[in-house]
Amino acid sequence: MEKMDRVGFASKIGGLLAAAGSAVGLGNIWRFPTQAGQNGGAAFLLLYIGCVLIFGIPLLIAEFSIGRHARANVGNAYTVIAPNSLWKIVGNASVAVAYVIFCYYAVVAGWVLFYCWDALSLTFINLGEQVTAGGENPFATHFTSFISDPVKPIIALAAVMVLMSFVIISGVQKGIELSSKVLVPALFVIMLLLVGFAATMPGAAEGYKFFLYPDFSAISADVVLSALGQCFYSFSLGMGLVTYASYFRRDVNLNRTALSVAGLDTLVAILAGLIIFPAVFSVAGVEPSGGAGLVFISLPNVFNSALSGLTFLNWLIPTAFYVILFTAAFTSCIFLHEVATAFISEKTNISRHKAALFVSVSAFFIGACASLSYGPWAEYTIMGMCFFDFLDYTTAKIILPLTGLGASLFVGWKMTEAQIKCELTSDGRFKFVWYGVFKVLLKYVIPALIFIIMFTQLFDISLSNVFIKIKSLFS
Repeated sequence: MEKMDRVGFASKIGGLLAAAGSAVGLGNIWRFPTQAGQNGGAAFLLLYIGCVLIFGIPLLIAEFSIGRHARANVGNAYTVIAPNSLWKIVGNASVAVAYVIFCYYAVVAGWVLFYCWDALSLTFINLGEQVTAGGENPFATHFTSFISDPVKPIIALAAVMVLMSFVIISGVQKGIELSSKVLVPALFVIMLLLVGFAATMPGAAEGYKFFLYPDFSAISADVVLSALGQCFYSFSLGMGLVTYASYFRRDVNLNRTALSVAGLDTLVAILAGLIIFPAVFSVAGVEPSGGAGLVFISLPNVFNSALSGLTFLNWLIPTAFYVILFTAAFTSCIFLHEVATAFISEKTNISRHKAALFVSVSAFFIGACASLSYGPWAEYTIMGMCFFDFLDYTTAKIILPLTGLGASLFVGWKMTEAQIKCELTSDGRFKFVWYGVFKVLLKYVIPALIFIIMFTQLFDISLSNVFIKIKSLFS
């Protein structure tokens, strides 16, 4: 039963852009090019698109269906649909994983914000002047010095929390929806401009060849698994999209919205590749598979090398790049913050203002501890990992796959056919002819794929080696 007094998104486009903003994040602009660089470029891209179709979109529709049918935040949604059952554990775990991810994700958003300032203040140009053949890389030294500093990253984190709190306290319509209508289109405009610039770089042709012309010999079981994992994390699956879906209007076509979100999310990833690969192939010795080092060390060096002597462009291009990176990180942070805020506010009946402040303040302190674990507290470890890495490990490799699995099984096995079709057709407004395929994917295929992701990542083993061992048992 829809709660008529519950505030939701005022428009269809606002809800779509908010959902797209929740999915578009560092995983698109940072993790995707790294994964593509490590796994054969265009071959990985093709596999990723396939995973989006058979895995990402059905699971998006499933989470949207739960949220809108329950008209409740993810922590309460499972209980609304299946009262007095253990399914509430999935909802509570989704809130917990979103909150914990927010705590350390905001730290990285702070790093990006700091790099925005570095770009604006000509720091990268000054560092470029220190580059000497065979000498220590000043960009690497700058990044290492920054993340290990006990003060600067925490100041950047505090700035992110202040901006975040302002958006969340402003509400669903005047905060989340309005900011999404501004930030998401701005993200695309700036990215398109950077794509145009990247096309003029000397390594553009080689970069395009790597990213757009597939070498099918590069495809392996592990590349397929990497594409599957990238799809899972890029779409924010299992993190509480149920909460955003609870704000959707009844006349929103959930299937079309899921397709649009998946399309926009994938488009951002492709645009990121069209920016990054021409850039890295324009400078000798730079690898397109460097993880955090690619974004915070290699790319500033690439921009400096490619634009040396062009002072204005050497200032503008890095600034624009880190602005889009921060925009992507910020929209994802808004989503993660809202999942926790909505849960606390609706569970305890306290005001949204107080709930948002509680989430911001508590997350700031946890995030500060995570930040310090790369600096003064680096010697203190949990299971051999610093605190930041421990939070990332437990959420990304353990809890997140389980919450995604729970959402798939809940729609596939627990929700009734009437409940599911009510959401898939928006009370009969739209057609959904793939219901049978949808159910099979949620009941069997997607759970199996999530289990494979979790098993291989948790035990850090190669999927190819697993197949070899299984084959040996029958030989």
